[in-house]
This record gives sequence, C-alpha cells and structure tokens, in this order.
Amino acid sequence: MPGRRLAAGGWRLAAGGWRLAAGGWRLAAITLTDTSGDRVPPDELGAGRSVLYLHPLSGGPDVDLPEGWESIPGARGCTAEACGFRDHHRELVDAGATTVYGLSCQDTAYQQEVVKRLRPPFALLSDPCLELAAALGLPTFEAGGTQLYSRLMLIVHDGMIEHVFHPIDGPGEHAGQVPAWLKGTT
Repeated sequence: MPGRRLAAGGWRLAAGGWRLAAGGWRLAAITLTDTSGDRVPPDELGAGRSVLYLHPLSGGPDVDLPEGWESIPGARGCTAEACGFRDHHRELVDAGATTVYGLSCQDTAYQQEVVKRLRPPFALLSDPCLELAAALGLPTFEAGGTQLYSRLMLIVHDGMIEHVFHPIDGPGEHAGQVPAWLKGTT
C-alpha cells in the first residue's frame, strides 16, 4: 500500500526502531489542539522526555471504520494501543516520561469522546491536516478516502526527537515495552 515514509537523509534503522542518524530533529513548530481544548505546540512539550504515540484512528460506538480496515496492515489496534498507554502510564512516568500524548488526525470533538470512554490520564492531540506528518515526513496511508497516520511512537527529549518506534506490530503490547527502553537509555 502506498504511503509516505520517514524522510530520507536523517533517519537510520536501529535496534527497536528508527533513530536520527546524527543529532536530533526539533519537533515541528506547529500548534495542535488537545482534548481539553488547550493549544499545544509539539516542539514545546516541556523539559525531559515525552512519549508521543501516533495512531490512524480510534473506532467508537456508532462509527463505521473505513471499508477494508481489517485488511490494512497496521490499521487495527488503536483502541487497544490507547488502553495500553493508559494502563502503563504510571510505569512510563516512573521510567522517566514527563508527559504522554496520543495523536491522530481525528478532530478534537471525536477525541474528547474517546477520552470520556477510555479515560486515559493524558490528553490526545488532534492533527486533522497532518501538519506533523508534512513537517517531518512521517508515514501515512489512505483508507476510505482519508489520509491517516501510520502507527508510530516518538520519544521527544527537551523538544528534540530522540527515537522513533516504527513499525509497531503489537499495538496492544507496545506501551508495556516502552518503560524498559526508557530505563535502558537514561
């Protein structure tokens, strides 16, 4: 399936995911809206390490998934992934994450329903125009006539991308693996 790939030139595949070849990239100077209505610039997530997981879309009650969703590699599992980050939030913080955010191209109102239903202890960011993908060359794919994020996770340290986990094969289990990575790289 055609989709955008990580921008060439700065990334290399390393154990456990993509890593910047030299130095780091500052997150894009854009502003996204979170589920509390606050405007959040991803390049200013704060001091320390932030976990930013990107997913295609979360299903919900009375919402049809795009046709063929079940057959798209990597598409299924967004709710399981969100629940994983919810359930492992304390471990992530104990391992050194100062903030955790989920991000998709779904609008803020939709993501507010997801937060109400799943109750994560962190906010979700809405990027309906895929601004972060455009700025960083992040992978996307099309489903049902809509361009969506491919599942990946960024570790951001003081506004700089430190590590990219991509691809993520087990979205429900991935959040439980991140604390060990964080502890192993402090």
